Amino acid sequence: MGPLAIAGILFGTFLLLVFLRVPVAFALGLATVPVIFMTPGVTFFALIDRTYISFNSFLLLSVPFFLLAANLMNENGITKKLIDLARVTVGHLPGGLGHINVLVSMLFAGISGSSNADAAGIGKVLIPAMIDQGYERNFTIAITACSAVMGVIIPPSILMLVWGGTMSISVGSLFLAGIVPGVLLGLSMMVTVYIYAIKYKYPVYERSTFKEVVIATVTSIPGLMTPIIIIGGIAFGIFTPTEASAIAVIYSLVVGVVNKSMTWKKFVRVLNDTAKLTGITLFCVGTASVFSWLLAYHRVPLALVEFVTSMNLGPTGIMMIIAVIFLIVGMFIDAIPAIIIMGSILYPIAMQAGIHPIHFSLVGIVSLAFGLVTPPYGMCLLITSRIGEQQVPKVLKDVAIILAPMLGILILLVLFPDLVLFLPRLIAPQFL
Repeated sequence: MGPLAIAGILFGTFLLLVFLRVPVAFALGLATVPVIFMTPGVTFFALIDRTYISFNSFLLLSVPFFLLAANLMNENGITKKLIDLARVTVGHLPGGLGHINVLVSMLFAGISGSSNADAAGIGKVLIPAMIDQGYERNFTIAITACSAVMGVIIPPSILMLVWGGTMSISVGSLFLAGIVPGVLLGLSMMVTVYIYAIKYKYPVYERSTFKEVVIATVTSIPGLMTPIIIIGGIAFGIFTPTEASAIAVIYSLVVGVVNKSMTWKKFVRVLNDTAKLTGITLFCVGTASVFSWLLAYHRVPLALVEFVTSMNLGPTGIMMIIAVIFLIVGMFIDAIPAIIIMGSILYPIAMQAGIHPIHFSLVGIVSLAFGLVTPPYGMCLLITSRIGEQQVPKVLKDVAIILAPMLGILILLVLFPDLVLFLPRLIAPQFL
């Protein structure tokens, strides 16, 4: 049986199971069963073996540590301090709370590495506050969901850790490469908030005094130091991403003990929540790795490389196609299995076209991140809609308006690789 037929069976079975509402991680594993039956010399032991091999990664140890550090920081009250800092910084602009929403998502992204954590943690605080101040409910939910997208783009990022481990790309370079795209996306959302605020006359805060700015900045330092320690340590070769994640946990614990916000009861609850989230994340890694291995075993990526190369599109054209593929895939499945499956397929195509691995990686991550706010998957949109007590379809118009300039930023990233590669080349050229 040819590569395209195998790919058709794998993806067809997977999509059928997803539409039948089978959880994605289970659907990926079950989709491999028919192909294993049809592949001579491959038994179900291969499924177990490939799953174990995918887990046997030193880099993947950083995933539960980063999740734990983010949960500890959230429990320590860092989110509220970051909101206070955002308020004194941009609260005086038209649509003050909307700008605060975006800026605090950018700041919290440097701690959490997870968009879902951003949407839940920030949404619980800011969605009720914005609605109470007269912001339209649909816009409030939409901007909270879209700003949470930066959680996996601004470093540290769980997606970058999985991407680097899957394709053997420097995580330090990915972290540095995500800063400029993340800031550009944040600015594009703030422009949208400004336009909304002018049109609907949303309220503003009074301009903060210098003393208030200093106090908010000082009290936010423990949270702001987290990304500096992580990114700086990795970029300058002081420690590995896994070591950085462990240091982030220790630092978060110290902050909690010093400000007396962390109790034994809270710590046990944080460990429990982190274990659940880690289990879900790594189970997806295991089943997606088996799926990807079967595609490689049947030479599907090689067939696609030959097909795309024959089209003579050039690096920019191929990069555009890759971005569109990731945008579509991200609408249907979680980003982590999408990275392991589609990233592994498209990576050889990008290399054949002469596209820089870091450029390919960041465009892929940004494209997949948009799937967090686009149905039918749209996990961040589902979270914020639940918090805002609104049906998802009613929010889609505002989501589309906010996403339009964000898609413009994605196109700029495709057309101008230096937007992605500037910081890695400047700070850590040894990783390129």
